[in-house]
Amino acid sequence: MIEIIGMSVEDAKAIQRCGADRIELVSALTEGGLTPSFGLIESVVKSVNIPVNVMIRHHAKSFVYSEEDIAIMEKDIEIVKSLGANGVVFGSLDINNNIDEKSLKRLLDKCMGLDVTFHKAIDETNVLDSLNILNKYKSITNILTAGGKGKIKDNSKIIKEMINKSEHINILLGGGLGFNNIEEVKDTTNATDFHFGTAIRVDNNPFGEVDEDKLKELVKIINK
Repeated sequence: MIEIIGMSVEDAKAIQRCGADRIELVSALTEGGLTPSFGLIESVVKSVNIPVNVMIRHHAKSFVYSEEDIAIMEKDIEIVKSLGANGVVFGSLDINNNIDEKSLKRLLDKCMGLDVTFHKAIDETNVLDSLNILNKYKSITNILTAGGKGKIKDNSKIIKEMINKSEHINILLGGGLGFNNIEEVKDTTNATDFHFGTAIRVDNNPFGEVDEDKLKELVKIINK
């Protein structure tokens, strides 16, 4: 499974054209991804046939959210669902960099019928401890991770352990993946789900367009 970050209708059409399986729709890629406009979400969902999962993150200050923040995220999830998106992407931590289960439960209560990805906030935590917590929640379908801090290719052992210990959640690898390491990471982890951002853009520039030749080549590498 290949998920690609998109930021526009043009991105989404190119991602589908090149054979990727899913779009993670965001704004502000340089900030790690924020919630896109509702008009953009609606247009993208109507423009492609592959699933569109939408980032739920309205600020880039941290992954620690106030009561007001969570209320905003709950409302955003409701609207995203009404616009026909396949799923949502979010994460919530406490001040000690542990999973904030109270906030998580509130957000998951709004996600019935949606695909749910707990995003790379998990890499700020002890990822194996966090996986044990997330395994309790059957509505979480994916975890986006690089296996913790540091380079993803150096975290192969932890990633394999996450894949083995995941009870129902797809371990979606992302964060630093590119042509220079995808085959090594794929072979050493036995992972099947991959997420790319700047690696498939012109000159690896977060403001660049989707490089369709690069994306088609990645699709071939992962599917072979």
